[in-house]
Amino acid sequence: MSLRVLLVEDDRELRTTLRDALAIEGYEVLTAASLSEGLALLAHATRPPSSTLASTSDAPAVDLVILDLGLPDGDGETLLATLRRRHALPVLVVSARHGDGQKIRLLDAGADDYLVKPFSVGELLARMRVALRHRGTRVDPAVTHYVSGGLDIDLAAHRVTLNGAPCHLTPTEFKLLARLVRSAGQVVTHRQLLVDVWGAEYCDHTHYLRLYMGQLRAKLEADPGEPQRLLTEPGVGYRLVEGED
Repeated sequence: MSLRVLLVEDDRELRTTLRDALAIEGYEVLTAASLSEGLALLAHATRPPSSTLASTSDAPAVDLVILDLGLPDGDGETLLATLRRRHALPVLVVSARHGDGQKIRLLDAGADDYLVKPFSVGELLARMRVALRHRGTRVDPAVTHYVSGGLDIDLAAHRVTLNGAPCHLTPTEFKLLARLVRSAGQVVTHRQLLVDVWGAEYCDHTHYLRLYMGQLRAKLEADPGEPQRLLTEPGVGYRLVEGED
């Protein structure tokens, strides 16, 4: 199950940039452009039925919050206070305000970290991993660029080439391949793939996997009947062979 992030940011361009970067890393992202929208999502968002937290009424529907302070209908500090009264999930504050007094007050109020704009996506992702690790959730950096035997997959650029030639994939094919790339060298179970690519309601639809894996093999394997890249782990799932260093 992908970790879910609530991104509360009113700057549309930054919100889109961060949402796309987090999605490439494998996070599920909920976005809000205002204080009221962020509060509504926290109040009404629910875990998918397959989540182990779904049956816990007081469990938050997200795993981490990225919170801007300068929102059009109030200050993000209000949302931080609400979160801290109800949940212990990590909160990373992002703001153009750089005064030490502001940082100290927000950190003392319960923020796990404070990033001053502009910041790099790489730094944000690293700080997210630290905050999650402090809550007992280990998150390793995702593989987003994969190279092996003439196959080059760049998730950030949304580009796949085979022996130098562009390989055209459907959106679902790319999403399935991206999920395997992020765990390259490891087995990803049927259930994980179905939930992360299609959604929790499709967790029993294994025929979807057979169909789309067949399509991927037809495009990426020299001999789809004897795959060397996209391997089947019988009764368990699929594995993309480990890429080259």
